[in-house]
Amino acid sequence: MVLQSSGLSKVKDSLTQKIFLGNEPNAELIAILTVYFVQGILGLSRLAVSFFLKDELLLSPVQVSALFGIVLLPWMIKPVFGFISDGLPIFGYRRRPYLILSGILGTASWVSLATIVHTTWAATLAIALSSLSVAMSDVIVDSLVVERARGESQAKAGSLQSVCWGASAIGGLITAYFSGLLLQYFTTRTVFGITALFPLIVSGVAWLIAESPVSKDSQDNTNSLPIKHQLKQLRQAITQKTIWLPTAFIFVWQATPSADSAFFYFSTNELHFEPEFLGRLHLVTSFASLAGVWIFQRFLKSIPFRVIFAWSTVLSSILGMTMLLLVTHTNRRLGIDDHWFSLGDSVVLSVMGQIAFMQVMVLAARLCPSGVEATLFALLMSVFNSAGTVSRAFGALITYWLGITATNFESLWLLVLITNLSTLLPLPFINWLPAAEAQTETPKDGEKPFLPDLMSELILREPESEIVE
Repeated sequence: MVLQSSGLSKVKDSLTQKIFLGNEPNAELIAILTVYFVQGILGLSRLAVSFFLKDELLLSPVQVSALFGIVLLPWMIKPVFGFISDGLPIFGYRRRPYLILSGILGTASWVSLATIVHTTWAATLAIALSSLSVAMSDVIVDSLVVERARGESQAKAGSLQSVCWGASAIGGLITAYFSGLLLQYFTTRTVFGITALFPLIVSGVAWLIAESPVSKDSQDNTNSLPIKHQLKQLRQAITQKTIWLPTAFIFVWQATPSADSAFFYFSTNELHFEPEFLGRLHLVTSFASLAGVWIFQRFLKSIPFRVIFAWSTVLSSILGMTMLLLVTHTNRRLGIDDHWFSLGDSVVLSVMGQIAFMQVMVLAARLCPSGVEATLFALLMSVFNSAGTVSRAFGALITYWLGITATNFESLWLLVLITNLSTLLPLPFINWLPAAEAQTETPKDGEKPFLPDLMSELILREPESEIVE
């Protein structure tokens, strides 16, 4: 029995180290990872939404880009959900009830898309509600992750974020191929109906969150003082250069124009990619995102922020230019099939994008003071998502100016050129990110260090030249 117990203990320790990267796999962690997993699995409807807007509602690339900008609005007001979660408990609980509500809202929105939505405005509202559902649950689990991440040792810096986003990538991985395959045999509305089942999982695992009820007395006190205290802490945080400068850089970095909507129309109407192949493409990019998480955790988490962002930006811009070969059909003259070219390009760009994004998550988590984890982290992430809306708006505007439609792609090469060159625009502001010496400065008396005091691996070690060359 002793030997059997010892063997089970070794297996558990091995799983903890290799699968959960040193984080104790208790019920609450499983619940957190399940929510991220469901966020990834909701990618099942990704292609269905795009085809629904294009083929059933007959929207143009500009209209689709604008619509997606609108449905991102819930992600821009995440601080509101953070305030509500931190300051207004339901039946004495700050996290669990909001997860349950988010799951119910998500299911309702997908059911409506599967049944009663027939107009552009109704579709916009339903997709926005599904976005609101995910944003709300994301605020809650982000706050739980931040609370746990603050207690990480230096050796585990960024490990919890890696596990969480790995769970999301696995969820996307499982449903990626089926997102296209199902459209070969079923209607978009059937796919919406299947998707409606998954948000209920979030409502179910909410009961696994280890949360003590807020006492009535403390709840009465928190209806006035905590809100003021949260606002005071937020004001102290966002007025510090060490916080708003990196945040401003992230906004500029993410706000450059996007050509995603126009390229989807090019892929389906010009290249005639079938839904099944687009699902396969999504599967490949999900694998690539998971590889990006592993590469970051294994090799790059000790590299300073400036180095990661500079190299990933330059490399992504250069590699993105290869899309010019596809939109001008030069790849065909080189003997490279459209399908294979798209697969190879998507893999590299997905890996680069995930590595850069992991740096954003690690930096944002370390900026959050105790007591307002959900609010401040949501504020930082809403800046990131607001920049995404600006990116889509710029992309839609340029697409309109260039006269790109559902059938006219003559100027698509110019859109690709503009969007790729624009990604280099943030580089002059790279110094807004914390330098190693700046991050190790001792704060003044009475000043709370909001910069990542537990990120010494990102601060003290010299970058390894063989990694970044």
